[in-house]
Amino acid sequence: MAEARTPDVSVTIIVYNDEERLPRAVRSVLDQTLHNLEVVIADDCSTDGTERVARRLAAADPRVRYERLERNSGGCSAPRNRGIAVSRAPYLMFLDSDDELPRHACKSMLLVAEETGVDFVTGEVTRLFEETGRTGLWYPQLFAEYRVVHGLRERPEYFTDHLSTNKLYRADFIARHGLRFPEGIHYEDQLFSAQAYTSADSFAVVPWEIYTWRLAPESDSISSSRHKIQNVIDRIAVARLIDAYLTEAGHADLQAAKDHKFLSHDMRLYLGDLPFRDPAWRAGFTEAVGPYLDRIPDEVYARLARDERVCLHLLRSGQAEDATAAARVLGRPQTGPRHAVTEDGRTWWGTEVPRDEIGRRELDITEWHLRDHLFATARIRHELESVQPAGADLRLRIRTYDPAGVVGEGAAAVLKLATSGDALEIPLQLTPDRPGEYLSEAALDVRAVPVPLVGFAGRRHPLISLERDGELRSDLLLAPQDLPVRRAEVMYHEVGAHTVTLRPEGRGAGRLEVEWERTGVLRAVQPLGPHLRTVKRKAGRVKRIVSGHQGKATVFDAFTKLPGKRDLVLFEAMEGRGYADNPRYVYEELMRRNLPLDVVWSHSGDTTSFPAGVPLVRRGSWEYVRTLARARYWVDSHNLPQIYRKPEGTRYLQTWHGQTMKTMGFDVPALRMAAPEVQQRHRESVARWDMLVCPSAEFERTFVVPANEYTGDLVRSGYPRNDVLVRWEEPEQLELAARVRERLKIPDGRKMLLYAPTFRDAARNSGRSIRVDFQALVEELGEDWVIVVRAHYYDRFTVPPQLGHVLRDGSGFADVNDLVLASDALLTDYSSLMFDYANSGRPILLYTDDYEAYRTSERGTYYDLEQIAPGPMLSTTRELAEALHDLEGTAGRYADSYARFQEMFCSYETGQASKLVVDAFFEGGSDE
Repeated sequence: MAEARTPDVSVTIIVYNDEERLPRAVRSVLDQTLHNLEVVIADDCSTDGTERVARRLAAADPRVRYERLERNSGGCSAPRNRGIAVSRAPYLMFLDSDDELPRHACKSMLLVAEETGVDFVTGEVTRLFEETGRTGLWYPQLFAEYRVVHGLRERPEYFTDHLSTNKLYRADFIARHGLRFPEGIHYEDQLFSAQAYTSADSFAVVPWEIYTWRLAPESDSISSSRHKIQNVIDRIAVARLIDAYLTEAGHADLQAAKDHKFLSHDMRLYLGDLPFRDPAWRAGFTEAVGPYLDRIPDEVYARLARDERVCLHLLRSGQAEDATAAARVLGRPQTGPRHAVTEDGRTWWGTEVPRDEIGRRELDITEWHLRDHLFATARIRHELESVQPAGADLRLRIRTYDPAGVVGEGAAAVLKLATSGDALEIPLQLTPDRPGEYLSEAALDVRAVPVPLVGFAGRRHPLISLERDGELRSDLLLAPQDLPVRRAEVMYHEVGAHTVTLRPEGRGAGRLEVEWERTGVLRAVQPLGPHLRTVKRKAGRVKRIVSGHQGKATVFDAFTKLPGKRDLVLFEAMEGRGYADNPRYVYEELMRRNLPLDVVWSHSGDTTSFPAGVPLVRRGSWEYVRTLARARYWVDSHNLPQIYRKPEGTRYLQTWHGQTMKTMGFDVPALRMAAPEVQQRHRESVARWDMLVCPSAEFERTFVVPANEYTGDLVRSGYPRNDVLVRWEEPEQLELAARVRERLKIPDGRKMLLYAPTFRDAARNSGRSIRVDFQALVEELGEDWVIVVRAHYYDRFTVPPQLGHVLRDGSGFADVNDLVLASDALLTDYSSLMFDYANSGRPILLYTDDYEAYRTSERGTYYDLEQIAPGPMLSTTRELAEALHDLEGTAGRYADSYARFQEMFCSYETGQASKLVVDAFFEGGSDE
């Protein structure tokens, strides 16, 4: 008989009383693209049907082996150790029976291990929340790129990667160092991983997902048992074992890195839980962690974020309730302390200046610059104090803390409860109470909450919306665990009975849930049952068919057969994102001429940027479809939905939204190589345009043909939106710039840098297009500049709380021209904004640290930026700071380049584009 082939990888699956999920885990291994492997099912002496299921799996596939422990060990270590002992492959992996391996995990990691010769390979973990289907990555910053690390001292942050299941180990490495999981303790992964990392000569990190960690809504796993004090005690016990090992094994120099991991990971988990625990638990927690926290040196605490330092100091001082209030701030840059006290230019957390040196150091929040933030980013805190039933109403008492005094008089507040339908909005009256505090009350009529057949489900946590002087912000309403009334039964005759529950969920917010039973029986709120879930799913499917794109396109065709409105114009900018871009300035020229036209603007939800009285229609709504079908004119800056063909007699003005640095249309490889039907849809979409606004000869050469095969009329006018930039010295524009600087709180004598990078196709909405290290830049620049970040609407940005005094988020301005007029210089990368900005004549700097990757890895560019750049191409913080320190000299050195840039891209710009476009399209372009 032929000898069995040695497997390449052995995967040990540990299991205890998990007969239902074990087959799924085994299948995820057997279905790997690496076929030559073995599965070792290590059963911790299960008492259910696990043994029967495991033996059946082993009988069905010769790659599966079953090992059963003689007695239950009560943990994960013993079965994993059994797997190590019996595995035959030169590489080992571990899997829990409730989790899975992605299909290419084993093969991809094996290839890396064989190529590099490292002791083990580690990769990303996907956390799958089974109740919602939502996924998230586990510490993605650790797995952002492929790398080989030569010893943990080179990258000590990998102490945080303490899982054993996201790794492939060399079996001889495990044997050589006698690595085994410690039995009789929980969090065994942490000690095993610390030993593996410190023993490895080298390890590889791969940036793809190699483990799926499934998180069930109801679980008794160790990681889901943080609500037990014993869980805290166990975690500290294993931390002490790691400390002892580091000392005994000669790795004491890594102790600070391990301590930082304990504070920033282990303790951070518990701090986030504090608001949801009762006072007895908090007291027990404080007693359990206090002695261990006291042994960690001050310099380790100094590496933490300020909000974590505040929480930990309050815990170490025995102030569990104050630490709970501080925990509300964690990860929330717009949520602040209840109180802050200032003395001699320093600000501290709390109601009085700390008396001891450690308290003054750890509670010092001066770096938050509480009073220097904009209204939109200031630290404001709303807490729900009580809930009381009153007839059919539920009375909510809310306290607002404003330690920086930014709310002021005239602020309007609204409580928003998002329901199955539209959000319920309840006005609040902010009544000053104590200094820096406001009280407000809301009466929620439960009968106003829609409760359809399939049940009510709130879509998000309650919000408090504040408005002051035209500025808006929204904050979570924080609800404590121990409300005076946690459940209110509200009876009334019209419908029956509601059970209203306000209970904490998620990170520090209260979730309002309402459920109605036709029988009038009151019961606790719980998820929809299987039958109602099925009804809801089927109803949603029918709704999507009828109200979806295809259904609306069918109705659109019917609408086009109705008589059109010859004076109706539909305007749309940036896919409905606001009152901005070229369509805005065409519209304002129409208004100046008072032409006999009825204008409707589309919007995608946010209407705050539109002038009062402008008729609006929601993009994608039935009314939007009807307006599109009947309008005589379409004016748009991007592209109206392709599913709507242009009706006969309708004329379409395409203004577009920028000149072309990166390739467009058929010059984009993805479209050039796409299926013929995809290419034809693009041609049909472009063919709807009757007139295209042309800003420069370069635009005509690149964008028009061959990129989009456009053959319609061109109006060579420049961009309407650039008129105000060409004429920036006129009083109207100067006054607007002053108002913008006032709104942004730019102090007199400070210069404003507008930072507006474009998005990266492969990283939309990731925030990775924001590449400047603001902390380092501010340290280099001092406070001579205020930086306003205008992220692309396909990306995102949040002002770091410690930089709010010198950094602003410019996303609240629908029209970027407002920011351009107020700025002193532009910092961009490859954004088409540089072509517009050159009309102002102000300095342009380019932060292009990823230029080669962008030019070769993205869709490609029409120009070599180095040949056309109107300013310096910078790749380091130091270079950027030096250019800004000597902005006048920098601009002088690039004066000739700037002039050539203007000649190429601004030659059509005369400040009269709006007039020329209206003349051509509305006055002279009619086909009456």
